[in-house]
Amino acid sequence: MLSSPLRSRFSGGIFRLEFYNPEEIKSIIKRSANILGVKISNEAMDSVAKRSRFTPRTANYLLKRARDYAQIQKKDIDQDVIDETFSLLGIDNMGLNNSDRSLLETIAKKFAGGPVGLNTLAASLSEEEATIEEFNEPYLLQIGFLERTPRGRSLTPLAYKHLDLKPPKEKQEKLL
Repeated sequence: MLSSPLRSRFSGGIFRLEFYNPEEIKSIIKRSANILGVKISNEAMDSVAKRSRFTPRTANYLLKRARDYAQIQKKDIDQDVIDETFSLLGIDNMGLNNSDRSLLETIAKKFAGGPVGLNTLAASLSEEEATIEEFNEPYLLQIGFLERTPRGRSLTPLAYKHLDLKPPKEKQEKLL
């Protein structure tokens, strides 16, 4: 969606932004921990990286919240501190927050796993369509929990497994 004159400044190159991988996120966390002057175990770094939604800003936010909790507890950041911090923040082992889980559970329980249109989904969640499209969906699509089809949003088998829910009978047959 760049104008032609601006695009031509890049010598015709076409570039694509990719998500960071967990190892890149882990190196960012390590650097940030050094800047913040906190000690963090390798296991804790792995946990933060896994829950960071492939985004450095999110990884740094999670690290700072873990640092805050560790300082209150007068501890270094280890796996126990990470688990307690994420529990307080409502973030699960895949990096899903309450908003993400609510979206997935709404599709599963109110709309039989989908498909459901964005405006209907937004209305049922009392959420803005733009918030769902720009915040929730990219990560849920990336990890394979959500499908976006012409008919609407649908859950994948991975989402049902993560939520520990059984798909409706008609969906179970399609999965076999």
